[in-house]
Amino acid sequence: MEENKNHLLDLRGVSCPMNFVKTKLLLDKLESGAVVEVYLDAGEPVESVSLSMIAEGHSVEEPKARADGGFSLIIRKA
Repeated sequence: MEENKNHLLDLRGVSCPMNFVKTKLLLDKLESGAVVEVYLDAGEPVESVSLSMIAEGHSVEEPKARADGGFSLIIRKA
């Protein structure tokens, strides 16, 4: 997946399912092919958002650990 990110969404501290809802709302506003980098807390947030975005048909890179203990998730809108 291309490393150029069009948008950044920082959802650290946002609980499930609101982190999925906020990610989906942003993606709904974007054109197909847009790339979003999402910062998420470890555990359920990164797992559920990853799986939900894949289920929605978007491309999702493997989450990358961040120095702050959270994760970075790169999503390309379908």
